[in-house]
Amino acid sequence: MIYKVFYQETKERSPRRETTRTLYLDIDASSELEGRITARQLVEENRPEYNIEYIELLSDKLLDYEKETGAFEITEF
Repeated sequence: MIYKVFYQETKERSPRRETTRTLYLDIDASSELEGRITARQLVEENRPEYNIEYIELLSDKLLDYEKETGAFEITEF
């Protein structure tokens, strides 16, 4: 399952929509909830400075769209 993680690069400033970044994680999970928990743990362990805003499971249609936009790249920790 591919998860899209929305985050701010620092916890020091108030979040702003304009500075929200994304990363994509490929996680092998038995449920959507387990995948979200695993995604959060991975990001917090490897990038503790990130302020995670939201984690979204990408459907097949959304995944195809993300690939078409050119911004899609799986992050490996």
